[in-house]
Amino acid sequence: QVQLVESGGGVVQPGGSLRLSCAASGFISNYITMGWYRQAPGKQRELVAAITLGDSTNYADSVKGRFAISRDNTKDTVYLQMNSLKPEDTAVYYCNLRKMAIVPADYWGQGTQVTVSS
Repeated sequence: QVQLVESGGGVVQPGGSLRLSCAASGFISNYITMGWYRQAPGKQRELVAAITLGDSTNYADSVKGRFAISRDNTKDTVYLQMNSLKPEDTAVYYCNLRKMAIVPADYWGQGTQVTVSS
């Protein structure tokens, strides 16, 4: 069992900031990546940011320099600091945990809405 609980979403004006949190619990040993995806209306779910057990990170080009992913030392909580938010960042943001398998297994949180609007 893997449970991912997200928090921190909300409504913010352009240029504002939010910090998303994702707390993982359950059988999370041997995961290889935690990260954030988002899905905007009419669009496919896309990777926003991810962090590996080795603390390497990657970001979508659209958020580089504005968003930062980080993790607690316990490696069971991941954060997404979002700065300089733009209306196009509006989406449901999903926490993701990926475990090793013959085919990698993905686990998802319920999603948290981020709305950037004036």
